[in-house]
Amino acid sequence: MPPFPGDEAQRVIEQALGQPVDEIFAGFEQNPLASASIAQVHTARLKSGEEVVVKVLRPGIEKVIKQDVRLLYTLARMAQRYWGDGKRLRPVDVVHEMEKTLLDELDLSREAANATLLRRNFLDSEMLYVPEVYWDHVRQNVLVMERIYGIPVGQVDELKRRGISMKLLGERGVEIFFTQVFRDNFFHADMHPGNIFVEPGGRYISVDFGIMGTLTTEDQRYLAENLLAFFNRDYRRVAELHVQSNWIPKGTRVEEFEAAIRTVSEPIFEKPLSEISFGYFLLRLFQTARRFNMEIQPQLVLLQKTLLNIEGLGRQLYPELDLWTTAKPFMERWIKTQVGPRAFAKRLKAGLPEASEQLPEVPRLAYRVLNDAANGRLELQWQSRQLDALRDELREANRRTVGAVGGGSLLLGGIGLNTLAGALPPLLTGWGAGIAATAGLMLLLRVLWQSSRS
Repeated sequence: MPPFPGDEAQRVIEQALGQPVDEIFAGFEQNPLASASIAQVHTARLKSGEEVVVKVLRPGIEKVIKQDVRLLYTLARMAQRYWGDGKRLRPVDVVHEMEKTLLDELDLSREAANATLLRRNFLDSEMLYVPEVYWDHVRQNVLVMERIYGIPVGQVDELKRRGISMKLLGERGVEIFFTQVFRDNFFHADMHPGNIFVEPGGRYISVDFGIMGTLTTEDQRYLAENLLAFFNRDYRRVAELHVQSNWIPKGTRVEEFEAAIRTVSEPIFEKPLSEISFGYFLLRLFQTARRFNMEIQPQLVLLQKTLLNIEGLGRQLYPELDLWTTAKPFMERWIKTQVGPRAFAKRLKAGLPEASEQLPEVPRLAYRVLNDAANGRLELQWQSRQLDALRDELREANRRTVGAVGGGSLLLGGIGLNTLAGALPPLLTGWGAGIAATAGLMLLLRVLWQSSRS
């Protein structure tokens, strides 16, 4: 997207920071260093001498994005309603996740917080450097950050000319990804080549922290166990984990799903990236997912996108990379930190402050429960959607039964009155019988109609 004028960017900065640019910076370059759809970047120098970049939100971009998102919602609802795979692929939920991600990108103070956390996670790391944020100059639409210098990761020939090990870069890329996802549960979800640079010594530099991802504890654990089982070729365990996590329907036969996973996975196992066709692999995975009615997990879309970025980066840098050999030891170490006596002790230690606060209340609560039970005042409150639905169904069935009995009684009563013509007053055997029979017939028809709908 073409850049917007530098003087307009300067006005945005001055309005956001409440000072003229000359009072904030010792120097400011109006010509942008880079421009994207949501923001553009200018170089500057602080009064204290540090070289920085100034990221400025594109004016009016929020309105454009919200219009685009509304259109996406319309298309997603149509797809979910009229497309055969709509329910399984959950397009509305996917658009909802995308909307949250896009709106987060519009808040540069949130991006600054993301960068600060990622920098803290990799402080003094030999694998990854994250530039410093200058918080005094951060606002919702303006972000000032340390300027970095490095070789764009896409310039492979230049990296080789500098003597940087491609094997080391490939392995470090995999380790950085798994460290962010599993150790920190906070990963860079926009790792395309334009956001990654390399120092002469081989350390990565990351920029643009608008899109970051996290996982729930459950998804993180299931994902880790799935990957480890996959690395061990334990397809039975992979199938069981998919059922346990509700990623496929409960009634799925584990043996059939295990066989399907083995058929897709074995051809690529233990092969370097250069010999793997990920396009074909993904096609087979989608076919398997469709066969077993596997629903899309919208909360994992960002992670899947990042995995594809990592795969493309690895193929570009070091096609001979053995992804399985590189990733498996890391996953085994992480699993050991999550299970076993040491992990139990760690969780116990983390929960001690809360437990020590609540423990003194236990005797009083136990006495209250026992006292209420002894005096017949103990009540058990249990809510269940299934029980509520069953109760509603029983109530409706009772109403239909009462209606059927009442309708039948009225109809028979009307017929009985008509047979007594001459013995009773004409008004009763004529009009009365007709009204009773008609009311009874209508009530029976209503009950039958309601029964056909349920």
